[in-house]
Amino acid sequence: MLHRRHLALALPALALGSKAQAQPLATWPSRGLRMIIPWPPGQATDLIGRLFAQALGERLGQTVVPENKPGAGGMIGTDLVAKAPADGYMLLSASGGPVTFAPLVQRTPYDPEKDLTPVMAFGIAPYLLVVRREFPAADARAFVALLRANPGKYSFASSGTGGSQHLVTAVFNARAAVETLHVPFQGSGAAMAALLSGTVDYAIETPAGAWNLVRQGDLRALGQSLPRLTKLLPGVPTLADSAGLPGYGIGGWNGLMAPAGLPRPVLDRLVAETQAVLAQPALRERLEQIGLEPEPRGPEAFAALLKEQKELLQPMIRQLGIRAE
Repeated sequence: MLHRRHLALALPALALGSKAQAQPLATWPSRGLRMIIPWPPGQATDLIGRLFAQALGERLGQTVVPENKPGAGGMIGTDLVAKAPADGYMLLSASGGPVTFAPLVQRTPYDPEKDLTPVMAFGIAPYLLVVRREFPAADARAFVALLRANPGKYSFASSGTGGSQHLVTAVFNARAAVETLHVPFQGSGAAMAALLSGTVDYAIETPAGAWNLVRQGDLRALGQSLPRLTKLLPGVPTLADSAGLPGYGIGGWNGLMAPAGLPRPVLDRLVAETQAVLAQPALRERLEQIGLEPEPRGPEAFAALLKEQKELLQPMIRQLGIRAE
């Protein structure tokens, strides 16, 4: 039994501990922050992460330093944040590959639902089916027909095994009933370079990685992955229509996440400042240029989006038997 004298001594200590915990929250942030980008420079997640690092730094009055930590389809950088202290000083430029897709097809060193806090989803992005100018197929239907007639002959690039481009392409291949070889690279830049050089034959890539090459005439876009047309990619049909795949539709997302257990005052401040950043017309225009349709979702709606995508993709991935190589 705890004697009254001991209890009287313990109470000031407890109060002191509560005050010690409350003080950092009241002054947060009192030093610079780190924005972990789990991809190499040039990826959509990298470009978006750097935009928000600068804009959030201006709002918070502290420097937010973007740091590229690529590898393992985005899992290395994501795991770094998942295991970081939940003090608000390390943030994640998050995307669907390592957070939504990878845990569905392989064992990851983190559990997104338990180890990460959704702060804000910024928007939704299509993926582009792209080929070289001289590829012998005029449109997506001819492309699918060619691949079906030549199983194992053609190859596709991705920005890493288990990443979103890999899995979006795997789902497309399965729906289109084609057999091709997966060739992973470290990031979109290397994947697009391989496609341009003829090392691989096609890719389903983010607009950030491929759209400028399409506009320059270096690549051709045969279709995009959303179930509807998007103003971000004028003149590009949906793959559901152009490839004859009714019901096919997958979009990527980008957002801000933090370690699990983030104190509510810190989360609320991050949400408020991120909302203010997303309200800036110039930043929204820049997101569209990168290939992301601004569609803000706060913590609860962001968590609901993650759950919705998991429930949509998990049965499909199991049915198709998709596993990371």
